[in-house]
Amino acid sequence: MIIGKSVHTLIIPAYLFLLCVDEFKFGDNLDHKGITVTKDRQTAHGVVQFSFRELATATKNFCIESFMGEGDFGCVYKGRLERSGQVVSVQHRHRNCDQGIIEFFKEVIKLSLFRHTNLVNLIGYCAHGDHLLLVHEFVPLGSLKDHLHDLLPDQKPLDWNTRMKIAVGVAKGLEYLHKTSNPPVVYRDLKPSNIVLDEGYHPKLSNFKLGKHTPFDNITSCPSFRVDGTYTHCAPEGPIIFDSDVYSFGLTFLELITGRKAIDYARPYEEQCLVYWAWPLLKDRKKYPEMADPLLEGRYPHERLKEALVVAAMCIQEGIAARPDIRSVVAALTYLASSTYDPNA
Repeated sequence: MIIGKSVHTLIIPAYLFLLCVDEFKFGDNLDHKGITVTKDRQTAHGVVQFSFRELATATKNFCIESFMGEGDFGCVYKGRLERSGQVVSVQHRHRNCDQGIIEFFKEVIKLSLFRHTNLVNLIGYCAHGDHLLLVHEFVPLGSLKDHLHDLLPDQKPLDWNTRMKIAVGVAKGLEYLHKTSNPPVVYRDLKPSNIVLDEGYHPKLSNFKLGKHTPFDNITSCPSFRVDGTYTHCAPEGPIIFDSDVYSFGLTFLELITGRKAIDYARPYEEQCLVYWAWPLLKDRKKYPEMADPLLEGRYPHERLKEALVVAAMCIQEGIAARPDIRSVVAALTYLASSTYDPNA
């Protein structure tokens, strides 16, 4: 049994919470009054402090039937909150995780600032002895990787319209982090496994453990900077600035179009790296149809394919200055997604 009587639930002292808050500077729409410890246990813009017993009950005592997988933070479980009936995703920190209690509360505060339809939003948290847990909204359709690279034998591949819908949603999520979030954030780990799909294949960015608040993290000039992003999707300069996220998006978008992985050692040597395989083809528009995912079986608009590949090519430029701003990417993809393709026409 996980539930024990001897472990005391940790209630956030107001001074500790405000100590974490004090490291973040807010704009006109966010101030210290927006983050309080209230009697209904709501903190940090509506984020709820759960008891360990509540989350153990929600996940059926963290049983194997509730287990969904393992992420960077720890094991992930599906649960249903008794108080509201809401289905949630519960991340249980690894016992050997080196994240301390102060760092955990900083993470809670950071995640509480993000509210967007294309982000997996934080619902609450729990600090109970050495158990640290995060509670997020549940996203039922799994990751983009599941639908793009790890299809089951009876699973239908994504059609063209759905791929464009996912691409523009992911771009809007990045646009929010880069342009609207206060402070702005470099996501740093964009890849298909970190893009989850809600009902109707609505995309959401997940796993913000690597995200950086640019005004407070001198990540572009620090000589000891460590590359924490996934190397397969990193820009040549590393995951350090907004343009690096644009590169990772372009590579992910190229995966959506081609159906290929960023790195695939199962392919012939000259095709293992998607970028190296794609560049010669991107220079000759007559070869663009060769880049379409074979699983589409030719059911895509050929002119829109060319335009989509041009956007991807611009994003994966090696030179930082040559890459477009994320707002330009959103505008281009919104246009592409608005032109719905009818395979029966």
